[in-house]
Amino acid sequence: MFSRIIVATDLSPASFAVVTCVGGLRAFGARECLLLQCINVHEAASSAFSYTTRFLEENMAEQRRLLEEQGFAVKAHVAFGPPKTEMNRIAREEKYSLVVVGSRGHSLVGEALLSGVTNEIIHSATVPVLMLRLTEEKNGKVRCCQADRCDFAEHVLYPTDFSENADHAFQHVKKIVADGAKRVTLLHVQDKTRIDPHLRHRLDEFNEIDRGRLERLKAQLGKTHDARIDTEVVFGHPIQEILRVIRERDVRLVLMGSQGRGFVEEICLGSVSHNVARHSDAAVMLIPAERC
Repeated sequence: MFSRIIVATDLSPASFAVVTCVGGLRAFGARECLLLQCINVHEAASSAFSYTTRFLEENMAEQRRLLEEQGFAVKAHVAFGPPKTEMNRIAREEKYSLVVVGSRGHSLVGEALLSGVTNEIIHSATVPVLMLRLTEEKNGKVRCCQADRCDFAEHVLYPTDFSENADHAFQHVKKIVADGAKRVTLLHVQDKTRIDPHLRHRLDEFNEIDRGRLERLKAQLGKTHDARIDTEVVFGHPIQEILRVIRERDVRLVLMGSQGRGFVEEICLGSVSHNVARHSDAAVMLIPAERC
């Protein structure tokens, strides 16, 4: 499914933490990896850039070694230009199926490439983007995931609002199950802000309809594979409920469409998927909408 992936890197400790966690993607068929450093043209033209070249080469060589130890065939490349532009261009032209970046705590990582640029990457992505959760230990060391939480195949959460883009993301869930995911939870949140107070009397009706929808999705996943498939319909605020399920069910990977109902509204206010990505304790894979 994700046989060829791009790993975004820079000179920061955060990017080393990301590199050490990529091996969990081999369960989903990842075999080839492009270690990609994007450098702004203005930075490359500065006099200071020549002094960082040696460190860049050394770090790229070390990160390449770490990826090869995890079983990947690795290429390393430095591209000159905005990361959001170059990552999309290279992914499209060279047919990479996934971009991997890092995220930390309750905001996107505040270091070099893995800062506001990560936000730009996920908003402009034309291929799926996987954001790996980074944490900082008391000694200041940055690490990826907790314990064995980079074993993404252990438990995948698929939240859906039954929108067109959620249906598109579900095609990736099917492929992940085919590749050997061990457990998948299909989740729908009845949005309290849409239902209360005027439609609260119809909540049981809505629940019955949406449980039926989830059961039909479950049937599609269970036809030929042995993964444990659970379904759950809950009532509340979507972001809060998704984050609760992530914590309480020991979810390792969240897979979501990056646009749901109300695309224009999401651009202005911030989508459910992007807010989950910012706050999730688990890795989050965002599947971009199909573009015309």
